[in-house]
Amino acid sequence: MVPLNLRRRLLGALLAIAGLALAGAPPAVHAQDARFIVMASTTSTEQSGLFAHLLPAFKQATGIDVRVVAVGTGQALDQARRGDADIVFVHDTAAEQKFVAEGFATERRNVMYNDFVLIGPKADPAGVKGHDIAAALKRIAASGQPFVSRGDKSGTHSAELRQWKRAGIDLAAARPAGYKDCGCGMGPALNMAAATNAYVLSDRGTWLSFKNRGELTILVEGDQALFNQYGVMVVNPAKHPHAKAALAQQFADWVVSPAGQQAIAAYKIGGEQLFFPNAGR
Repeated sequence: MVPLNLRRRLLGALLAIAGLALAGAPPAVHAQDARFIVMASTTSTEQSGLFAHLLPAFKQATGIDVRVVAVGTGQALDQARRGDADIVFVHDTAAEQKFVAEGFATERRNVMYNDFVLIGPKADPAGVKGHDIAAALKRIAASGQPFVSRGDKSGTHSAELRQWKRAGIDLAAARPAGYKDCGCGMGPALNMAAATNAYVLSDRGTWLSFKNRGELTILVEGDQALFNQYGVMVVNPAKHPHAKAALAQQFADWVVSPAGQQAIAAYKIGGEQLFFPNAGR
């Protein structure tokens, strides 16, 4: 039989160990109170390097982490519709307005803009160089030269489809001979175009940050039809009560504030500004 004094010492040691374990355990954090949000956004904001510049400044100002899921705009909006994101930051104004009309957000706010550019081989075998995107697409279709489409329901893909329509080309009826869908993000689409000396529509930000250019260069730019607007929307908690609407609203408010807008304007590659803030316009 264990002597009483020894049993007391053993019990005290066990209690001390238990106390140390409890003291070292992290406090329980309810998911709703965790200081992070999930943002569904476009590949262009991620692959251009903008978020690597922008999000640390937001965290420094608020202490909130932003976990980005970078997909095409259509996929980003669908992710938010399912309740798998707290906020969306995308670039397809018509689709964003529909998202608000469906009640998945209560408002949409302009954040910034840049433009789309038509990229192609420096030799320009289709003869598209200039400032008219519709005329350029007509020449590509007539020439049979390769054209890479993202084909992923992204904002860039939607913009591309609008331009083919403006050019009077019905892709549903018959695609041009060289037209290829990649079903991929902007970076992979540019890689495919570089590997095949193809034409491709890109947002300017991703193009400026893209390294594997091969023989590609900007051939068409400056057409008003290539304007590219970005917007931000907080997921409506009436649709998804688990959404961290309060934390997400802090990001939406910050990115359109003077501090957020200045951070966007300050992001440059090779001295060239990639995005232009226009909140409130």
